[in-house]
Amino acid sequence: MTEDPLPDDSRAQWLVRTGQSPRNVREALRKAMWIVIWLVFLSSPVHDLASGHHTPAATAAGWLGLAAFVGIYLTLVFRNMGKALNGPVVAALVVALGALAVVLCLSLGPAWLGLFVYVSVACGTTFPLRVAYWTIPLTAVAMLLVGLHGGEQDARNLVLLVVLIGFAMTGVRQLVRTTVELRKARATVAQLAANEERLRLARDLHDLLGHSLSLITLKSELAGRMLPDHPEKAAQQVADIEQVSRQALVDVREAVTGYRRPRLAGELAGMQVALTAAGVTADLPAEPDLDGVPEESESALAWALREAVTNVVRHSGARRCVVELVHRQTLDGPVLELSVEDDGSGGSGNPPGNGLTGLTERLEKAGGSLEAGRVRRGFRLVARVPMASARGPVGTAGTP
Repeated sequence: MTEDPLPDDSRAQWLVRTGQSPRNVREALRKAMWIVIWLVFLSSPVHDLASGHHTPAATAAGWLGLAAFVGIYLTLVFRNMGKALNGPVVAALVVALGALAVVLCLSLGPAWLGLFVYVSVACGTTFPLRVAYWTIPLTAVAMLLVGLHGGEQDARNLVLLVVLIGFAMTGVRQLVRTTVELRKARATVAQLAANEERLRLARDLHDLLGHSLSLITLKSELAGRMLPDHPEKAAQQVADIEQVSRQALVDVREAVTGYRRPRLAGELAGMQVALTAAGVTADLPAEPDLDGVPEESESALAWALREAVTNVVRHSGARRCVVELVHRQTLDGPVLELSVEDDGSGGSGNPPGNGLTGLTERLEKAGGSLEAGRVRRGFRLVARVPMASARGPVGTAGTP
């Protein structure tokens, strides 16, 4: 569901479109309105032509020259504002614009010096910055030299305006470009956030459903074997299956809404049931000491325990599983270490699956780490997460 854009977002989007070619008639009219406002400096040449001070031939030539000047200017600014173009066509158009300004000023008088303002704007909006930074002052110098022909005072009055407007347009172009980049970056961040949410959901569903479905499968097989001779025990297994499936449904709903944070004590109790149902002797720690352990770190260890025991049940063929939870003091600070070791032979030589890959990502987000691999008598998984505060020497193990 797409949210309505905020007012600031609308203004930013409008600003971006000022630096791009119009997409429709409405945008073209809006863009043209803002450009036409800046044609105010043409009032002096238009008044000069309309005053009748020139011969008919000069007046006609002046109108043609002015029309050509405005056409070139609008072609440059209307289509290319905000883009640093350095193509031969653009350079030729800017040179033609400057040449027309020089010829018209020398031919028709100082009233036409305002045309150099548009040459400066064209330099600021079309050339790369390194080129605009020297072509804008060059435009002002050219205007001063042309002013020596008969309008020196007018040229001096306009020189600061020519320079300031030219550099102001480079600033506007930079602002437009920065706004475009910021909007692209925001879109990228939104996409990354969406991808991260999909990965989170995929990890949660894998860990939740993998364990629950494995337990349901085991209990279903056990109920099937018990049904002929021990129907009352089979009925108990069916009741357990119903309970597990209901809890799995609750867990999936919590995962989808983003509120699923498993607790380590609850997972230890659940693992005892899963291992017993699979016929695996479980050696689990008593009530875990979680003082000083952040909630995110505890949640990551709970996910690690769930994934490890699920793999023991599904793949290892083990007869015994030992789970240890130890506080350790390392060079990077105090950590809580979870170790799950079994005596099975499953999974040897296989590349890490989606569960271990997702678990590694989950632990890294919590600042922890994961080690998993074959040992002499089976398979061992070790997950470590940092603790919020340092612990004393009592109840801690030494640095590994």
